[in-house]
Amino acid sequence: MINDSSRKRKFKYRSMGVIALLTAAAVLASACSAPGAKGAATVSLAPKAVKTEVIKKQKISNPIEQVADVAAGTTLDVVSKANGEVMNVVKKRGEYVEKGEVLFTIDNKDALSAQRKNELALKTAQESLQQAKDNKVNNRKDMADNVTKAQTALTNAQQDYNKMRNDFDAGTAVQHQVDQMKQALDSAQMNLEAAQSKLSAFDNSDSISSAQTQAESASLALEDATRSLENYEVKAPGSGVLTDFNVVVGQTISAAAGKVGQVQQIDPIKIKTELTETNYQLVKGKQELVYYNPDTPDKKGTAKISYLAPIMSAASKTYTLELEVPNSDHQLQPGSRFMVQLTTETEEQVVAIPTLSVIREESDTFVFVEQGDQYVKRKVKLGRISGEFQEVIDGVKDGEKLVTSGQNTLKDGQKVESASASPAASATPAAK
Repeated sequence: MINDSSRKRKFKYRSMGVIALLTAAAVLASACSAPGAKGAATVSLAPKAVKTEVIKKQKISNPIEQVADVAAGTTLDVVSKANGEVMNVVKKRGEYVEKGEVLFTIDNKDALSAQRKNELALKTAQESLQQAKDNKVNNRKDMADNVTKAQTALTNAQQDYNKMRNDFDAGTAVQHQVDQMKQALDSAQMNLEAAQSKLSAFDNSDSISSAQTQAESASLALEDATRSLENYEVKAPGSGVLTDFNVVVGQTISAAAGKVGQVQQIDPIKIKTELTETNYQLVKGKQELVYYNPDTPDKKGTAKISYLAPIMSAASKTYTLELEVPNSDHQLQPGSRFMVQLTTETEEQVVAIPTLSVIREESDTFVFVEQGDQYVKRKVKLGRISGEFQEVIDGVKDGEKLVTSGQNTLKDGQKVESASASPAASATPAAK
């Protein structure tokens, strides 16, 4: 029974095959015997016609962007140079302060007392100095008068001596009298020389230097006391936002404790980010970049590049980028985040060609361009893809004619005329 069933199935399949062949033959016969038909035609597909387009620049993508942090341009520490109890707090954390504004005051009673003592010491020293100057003037005047008197006495002694010599020559005076007059003249001469020597020594001495030194020392001490008194008013070291500031009335402040707050300067303010090697190459050599707040993308600004690290950080493997932004209206605040455009709209307008125009041969890519009366095969270096177009980094330029269709039928250097002839469909007559 099994053999009978197998034979029946084989017969059935063989019969179906014969029927199919007969049906196909019938259809072919009817086609050949159709009215007006002289024979069947076998159609061969024609190659695509060669078409060209002018290469143009077009937008390949939006500008490349990166998130950046808004940071203070400079951060200055608020420190106290005095010790004591806080008497008054003028500013609060988060307020904008101007350079030199008082932030808080410290009890300055001891400093005021020290200043007053130094004022009195300076006054005393100045009085002593003035007295020394007056004494110097008076003493010099006395010495100068003594010199004048000695000169007059010497003149008189000289005249008396001369007269006595005349009398001695006339025989009216004796030698003893002449000798007395000579001694008086010598004595007057020595008195004059002594007076002159004292005056010269006085002029060469500085009788007021000690008093002058004391006065200058007292003046410096007063300046120190006054400057120290100013330290009891702790002022903002710069203009900016006051942060990390928690001073309260009654608190004891110590100069050795270090900073009690910070002032973050926000005009100008900085926008900072870290660049990878690839993005670093996009920014290198530029002077400014576009930035914007992601909440208001339509409002964009341009900022100067204030710093671009020349070498990669060994720790982060990135390059630090800083932009400097004027911020006179204080709209930009530290801690917020902005977007920085590493490329411009213009840079994103690149030479691009249809992806289907590219011929790929192993790892290389080529296109055909119409150059004069020939089609020339060019090797191209491709970049980014946008839809049906791909960026061309090297190989062709805008304005050239690119073969966009039929490039697979061309040969390098083929004449334009020979390729422009459209091949007709060929027909093979059927046997009668």
